[in-house]
Amino acid sequence: MFHSSKLFLSCFFLVAFLQPAQAQVPLPSAKPIPLMQVLPLPHDEASIERSGQEIARYHFSSQDRRPFLYPIIGPSGKSLTRMGHPRDANGHSHHNSVWIAHNDVDGISFWADTGKGRIVQKKVRYEDTDEEALIQAENAWNDDAGKTLLTETRTLRFRPQAKGEWLLVIDLKFTADKRVTLGKTSFGPVAVRMAKTIGVHDGGGTMRSSAGGINEQAIFWKPAKWVDYSGPMPGGVIEGITLMDHPANPSHPSPYHVRDDGWMGATTTFAEPRTIDKDKPLSLRYGLWVHGGLPTAEAIEGQFEAFGKIEGPTTK
Repeated sequence: MFHSSKLFLSCFFLVAFLQPAQAQVPLPSAKPIPLMQVLPLPHDEASIERSGQEIARYHFSSQDRRPFLYPIIGPSGKSLTRMGHPRDANGHSHHNSVWIAHNDVDGISFWADTGKGRIVQKKVRYEDTDEEALIQAENAWNDDAGKTLLTETRTLRFRPQAKGEWLLVIDLKFTADKRVTLGKTSFGPVAVRMAKTIGVHDGGGTMRSSAGGINEQAIFWKPAKWVDYSGPMPGGVIEGITLMDHPANPSHPSPYHVRDDGWMGATTTFAEPRTIDKDKPLSLRYGLWVHGGLPTAEAIEGQFEAFGKIEGPTTK
């Protein structure tokens, strides 16, 4: 009985194996899948993907103090940024990987989590193409009573490059119904909290500026076209991010607020306050080059030159 059952099963699988494959027909109207895509996710998140692999994620929950990007994934597949200070998670909880904020908007701080300002997304649109994935959001900068001081149009464009590298172009346009003053401060509008292993102190990484500065002492509060922060990552590789201040920005070359503990930011009101009127909006552009290795200053300059020639996004 055992042998006959075994023989039956063997014949069954042999017959199934020899059956011809199911006939299939092509999709007559199939369209090419874009190289770069934004995948909306639950809980107010959106994943940015390159050929189906995530390179960044955008968080915009109204429960947070501000929208932010985490992770920022380098060519080796690991995040080059982190959430929070590696040694002061409570006091620097606002260090949300890559974020946009300002420490003084008509006297209200949108920078720290203890401030009275909150940046709330009101609407968003996504676009997918081979050349870039796009997120464009309208954000309200509200005080603790819910009054809107500023309206911000934020456009994030994720542009692929060779060898797993990529460029993030950040466009910010601020408008107001009446005059609003951005106070004199070195905190804002754009900042990056690097992974712990990349930090000068914790990982033995290095910072370099377009002005030739090396690390915090030579770069802190000094003007530059760009600052690069690179260091070791798991797997024995070196990777980093270059933060670029666009030549058209009113404060260019921007002073940079940097620390050897792993963060860097470009300022727009370091030297003096800046006003935004109903008929005088403020437009800013920044770039983040996500790269492998420790590129030469000449290679970074080439990226900066190309960044300066990118045309503006379409606003809808």
